[in-house]
Formats: sequence, structure tokens, C-alpha cells
Amino acid sequence: MPAKKRDYKKEYETYHGTAKQKKNRAQRNAARRKMTKAGKVRKGDGKDVAHKKAMDKGGTNGHGIKVESKSKNRSFRRDSKSNLVSETSKRERRKKK
Repeated sequence: MPAKKRDYKKEYETYHGTAKQKKNRAQRNAARRKMTKAGKVRKGDGKDVAHKKAMDKGGTNGHGIKVESKSKNRSFRRDSKSNLVSETSKRERRKKK
């Protein structure tokens, strides 16, 4: 049975093209440019520019940004709808104990 194809056009219209998501994307791009200009990240270096307070938890560039490895930045717990559940990774939770 062939895999179901994603409808990218519909996805853009219903999610990525919304005003809120355009604003979030602009903030992420601005944060990356700021860190690139400061010399902290480079194209292809395997690093992400992360927000100290997650964007989907109301974070902005004003709340602070930091450089993290891609694996660390993308390892937070999420629910079935891919929303962030906890800003603490499994590794950080184990450290606290």
C-alpha cells in the first residue's frame, strides 16, 4: 500500500500561512541572523538557535536566545498534536534527581 502523500498546499494555507506562524517564522529567522552576525553559528554547523522560552509557550526574541545542538533543541516532550509538553528534556529531568 503506497504511503499517503502530504498536501503541502493545504498545510500552508491552514497552518504555515497563518499570520501567527508567519510572525513566529520571522522571529526564528531574525534570531538566526543575529547569531550568525555575532559569529556564534554558521551555515551547516549542526546548531540551532533556540529560544530560552519556547515560541509555542509565548516566547519571543526578547526572552533570550541561545545556541544548542539540533538534537538537544528538538528533544522536548510533545503531546499527540506535537505541542510542547515540557521544556525540560529527559536528560535534564534525570539530572535533577
